This record gives sequence, C-alpha cells and structure tokens, in this order.
Amino acid sequence: MPDSSQLRIAIIGAGIAGLAAAIALKDEPGVDVQIYEKTSELREVGAMIALGPNGMRTLERLGVTDALDESVAFRNESGHPMIYRHYKTDEVVSLDTHSQPIGQRHHTARFFRPHLQQTLARHLGPSSIQLGKAFQSCSFDEELQKLVVTFADGSSELADILLGADGVHSPVRQFFVPTSKTRITGWTTFRSVFPISHVEHIPDLPREAVHIWGPDRALFVTPLAQGLFSIVGSHQEDLDAPRAEARHQAAAWDSAGGVDDLRKFYKSWSPLVRSIVDATPYTKVYPNSAADGLESWVLGGGRGTLAGDAAHAHGGAFAAGGSLAADRLRRLGAQAIREDAEPHTDRVQQTVQGRNEAMVRRIGKVESDEELRSRISNRPDLRWIREHDVVHAFSEARSASSTGQTGPSGQLSSL
Repeated sequence: MPDSSQLRIAIIGAGIAGLAAAIALKDEPGVDVQIYEKTSELREVGAMIALGPNGMRTLERLGVTDALDESVAFRNESGHPMIYRHYKTDEVVSLDTHSQPIGQRHHTARFFRPHLQQTLARHLGPSSIQLGKAFQSCSFDEELQKLVVTFADGSSELADILLGADGVHSPVRQFFVPTSKTRITGWTTFRSVFPISHVEHIPDLPREAVHIWGPDRALFVTPLAQGLFSIVGSHQEDLDAPRAEARHQAAAWDSAGGVDDLRKFYKSWSPLVRSIVDATPYTKVYPNSAADGLESWVLGGGRGTLAGDAAHAHGGAFAAGGSLAADRLRRLGAQAIREDAEPHTDRVQQTVQGRNEAMVRRIGKVESDEELRSRISNRPDLRWIREHDVVHAFSEARSASSTGQTGPSGQLSSL
C-alpha cells in the first residue's frame, strides 16, 4: 500500500528514458516512483544507441557510473566523435571534433541497447518495475485528488504525476493529444548487432565508429563493447511514389529483414564495405516515424508530462535521442517541464525535420564526387546537440521563470 503522504509518480515505459527518470527520482525525499511496462519481461528492442558528452555526463550525475565503463560503452580511441569516409575510396574525408576540452570519460559512446538498459535497471529495485502493464487511459478523481491510471489488463493505479516514457508511438501522448499520431517519413534503417568474429578476418576493418557516405545513402559501422560489432544501413524513399507509404506502414519496427536486400544496397561500394556487408549474418528493419512537436509538454491539467521519444518524436536526432531523454530527466521539476524551458529540444526537432526534407529532395538527383565530398565536409555543425549543457539550461530556465508554479503537493518543484 503506497504511502499517501508521498508524491507518487507513475512512469509509463521501462526503456532507457523511463529507467533514467526513475533513477533520478528514487532517492528524492517524499517521492514514490513506479514504472509500468507493457511487456511481460524487461527486454530492450533495438540495436545500438549513441550518447554524446551531454548524455554521458547525465549518467554520471545520476550515479550510473558503471554505464561509462568500457565493458558497456565503446568510445573511439582517437577521441573523434565520428569519422567520415568516402564510399568508393574508403579515405577519411572529414572528422567530428569537440568544441571544448572534454575528458575521455565523457566522449561520445556507443552502446548495445540491452547492455545500457540492463545497467540502468540494476540501479532500481525489482519492486519499482511492474511488468505486463500496458497503458490504456488516465482520469482525475476529484474526491481523492489523484490521477487514476488504467491498464489494458483492467487494473488501475493512483498517482499524483504521470510521466509518459513509452516511445515514439506513445499511447500516453496520443491519449492526451489525439492529434499527435506519428507518420511514416520514408526513411528506413537496417540495423545489425553481432559478434565481431563475423568480420574480424576482414583486412582494414574499422576499429572506430565510422560513417561512410555515398551519393544517395550511408552506412555506419562500429565495434561495440563485449566483443560485438554493429552496422546501420539506411534508405530514403519518396512517400509520393506508388505504394511506397503502404509498404512502410506494413513493415513492423524491429522486424527481421532480408540481408540480401541490404547487400544489394551496397553492391557498388568499395571492396571493404562489400566485405563487411557480405559478412553480416542478419539484419532488422526499422521504418522511421515522426510526429509534429507539441504546443506544450505539460499535460493532464499540469499533472502529466513526457520524456524521451514520447516527447520529441522527431524521427532520428543525429544519434542524440538518448541524450535528449537523459537531458530532460536530471531535473524533473514543474519549472523544468514548462514549454519555455524546451527551446533546445524544439530546435533539435526542427533540425531533424529539415534533414528529413533534404533527404527527400535529393532522391533521384545525380551527385558528382566533388559535390559529395563538399556535402561531407560542409555538413551542419551539430556540436550544440551532443555538447548541450543541460544543467546550465535548467538553471537559466528556473531563473527566468517568475510564475512560482509548483507540483500538486508543492513538492515537485524541489526535485
């Protein structure tokens, strides 16, 4: 029986954002936090996730220092967040750098998603996570002055605050804002994670995270911790083409894909690329989805909010979605969820939308080698995303606020 004197926070979704939120809140005095996960077992779907310096620092501030260990996180030994190569010659065309001195511990890292999720889950007791609880609806009980959160199995729970961390297709977001349904963007990724032994024999196998660019597609390859290797291919299709949207809508996220189709995408690329793709044992398909930004992330009369992809269903934030989720969780206070505290994420969402539109515009256009090299070298500078200082941003937002808004019991603003 929960203590009625405590502020009870219900988190929907036990993915990376939901787990990180629970960790941020679990030791706060006067707070009881519970996670409700729709699956019957705690397992992460997906392949790889990247965290920039902002995300790595947030993990450290949350006390999840074991996630920064080399047994979980893979960092480029060179210190460059990303290395860009030419699809035909394999030569390095450009490099990402940091805008300021950053210690190796906080360098951009790549994770196998289940490794990161398992590490986060270890920081919570088993009683904090309830499985088999698919969110269905939420109402407010005037007599109890509590939210009543109802699940698909017919059960319900009382809460003071509801946090939807239930992914890009968030049922919580769609319940409160029915018009916020996601749409297919036409961009599909093909992701594979497998033992590095499958590709270890390949001469000149990249030992760092490398983004290989071609005129109409790209291929990302990287080692991962614990002897794994990952590749991510991508393909952009014009949804105005005949039957294109129907094909994308029929493809299930995280479903098995045809590795032969993946190999066809890169059959004209360099021998090194072909060797890596040919040795890839399987691939999974991830049709990309996005939704327009919300006018406000304050929902349910001030008692609800969103985090992670549920909040910013942008359709791929340059491998920074995990960091955006982590950014939002360190200070989950009433001031922090005000719309005037979210210009950074709004800017990210607009930038992603512009990128998606640019990819569609390039479909069918012939790009010379000189134009390709120029596009690689003059790509947008996205250091403002991966090096975003969330602590400074929250401090400024709180200082600028003059409303004195608090949570339901006057406690949430102190978190």
